[in-house]
Amino acid sequence: MGMSVTISAATEQDAEQIFRLQYLCFQSEAALYGNYRIAPLVQSLDSVREEVSTDLVFVARLGDEVVGSVHGRSTEDAAAAIGKLCVHPRLQGHGIGARLLRAAESALADERGARMFRLQAGHRSESNLQLYSKVGYQRVGTSRGADGVPMIVLEKTTDSYAATA
Repeated sequence: MGMSVTISAATEQDAEQIFRLQYLCFQSEAALYGNYRIAPLVQSLDSVREEVSTDLVFVARLGDEVVGSVHGRSTEDAAAAIGKLCVHPRLQGHGIGARLLRAAESALADERGARMFRLQAGHRSESNLQLYSKVGYQRVGTSRGADGVPMIVLEKTTDSYAATA
């Protein structure tokens, strides 16, 4: 008998598992850019705890294990920033990332009044860019992360969220 993956709001008790999962999942991104100072790898456990208490953070669970997470927060322009989407490497490619995104988008629109969702992906992160395109995000520009990595900025309106939910 197999277990199914469930999506729910993160709790304070999830912070350590989220911290460890991010460290595991973002190793491949760091290797892709030759930069092991990317934000999810240098973030402190206390910082993750703070995000769980102030932002909208969702987790994917397989039993008691956190196997995916995503962070969302409101921005000053009625948009919502979504980031740090990660799924355990052994479970990637099964739609968990898309489910986490939908949960974050729904909560950000319904609870925080977001009218647009914005996220960033490294310019070499083809699988991430494909996922975001598949769920309705459009490339709108570029930026450079605090760690120096060139990023693609993507956005999606809440109208297109309703169409892809």
